[in-house]
Amino acid sequence: MSFRPALRLAAALTILALPAAAAPCSNSGGQYEQWKPTFAQEARAAGVGQRGIEALMSSSYSTPTISADRNQKSFNYSLDRFMQVRGAPTIVSQGKARKSRNSAFYQSLEQAYGVPAGVLLAIHGMETGFGNFMGDSRVVSSILTLAYDCRRSSFFTPHAIAALQLVDRGVLSANSVGARHGEWGHTQFLPGNVVRYGVDGNGDGRVDLTNQTDALSSTANFLRQKGWRPGAGYQQGQPNFRVIQEWNAATVYQQAIAIMAAQIDG
Repeated sequence: MSFRPALRLAAALTILALPAAAAPCSNSGGQYEQWKPTFAQEARAAGVGQRGIEALMSSSYSTPTISADRNQKSFNYSLDRFMQVRGAPTIVSQGKARKSRNSAFYQSLEQAYGVPAGVLLAIHGMETGFGNFMGDSRVVSSILTLAYDCRRSSFFTPHAIAALQLVDRGVLSANSVGARHGEWGHTQFLPGNVVRYGVDGNGDGRVDLTNQTDALSSTANFLRQKGWRPGAGYQQGQPNFRVIQEWNAATVYQQAIAIMAAQIDG
């Protein structure tokens, strides 16, 4: 969930219990190297193993991540401007074509999770242009930078711990690439949400959100677990619009997804 804190997903994420003594945050990168050993103690206390700790210690402060976090202007646009900037007509056109080409796949997801194709395709198109650009930043360094940064440290720290746990499991590596805020894969999941909602959709024994089947299955699972009601509407004022709000906290984003999804679904 590209979030570009789009994925303010799960604002009340509680999947990981953190020890009381937290590593101190900072608003500049100058103390990042000194912060890493302190955060390593916190990570070990949360169950992170040696591979995860090594990924932490090899990480670097990400200036582009901080720059992106301070400049999220598109969420302040009007709905019309937001949809224009994000290329809504192209997303709808390509979404319809994708649905037509692979209708059985999207039908299987709706049968399993109750989420219609249009919603999944609108999110996929909005987040990464249907996988055409899934980011160019190192996930581990990006998410650790945000845990270190004081602005939203409490929100990103559980995701940073989750990222290190995913390294332990072999799901991520220190060099895995994603978006500027540590989101990963076709629909841009934050690490904590990979842990909680990730699905092995193609049955190969691992959750890989750079695989489209895994990513869309995981997205549908996220929405269902957040309360999606099969067959209910998803426009503003309808039951499932609240679930779209769980995916992204920006009202203009939520509105755009609902509109594009309805156009894709016809």
